Amino acid sequence: MNEGAKEAVVFESLPGTSFRVVLKEGGAEILAYLAGKMRKNHIRVLPGDRVLVELSPDGVRGRIVRRL
Repeated sequence: MNEGAKEAVVFESLPGTSFRVVLKEGGAEILAYLAGKMRKNHIRVLPGDRVLVELSPDGVRGRIVRRL
C-alpha cells in the first residue's frame, strides 16, 4: 500500500474527472482528481466509493490512486 495515501469517501463528482472527497481521518473535505493510470484503465469512481488519496503538501488537494 502507498505510504502517504489516506483513505477517503467520494462525496461529489465534478466535471473533468475531479471529485470532492471526505477523508476518514479528521473528516476534512478536499478536492481530488483521478490519477492517470485510473483514467487510462477506465476505472469508474462514483459518489459513495471508498478511495485511496495521495495528498499534496498543502493538504488541500489530492490525487485518487485507487478505488477500494
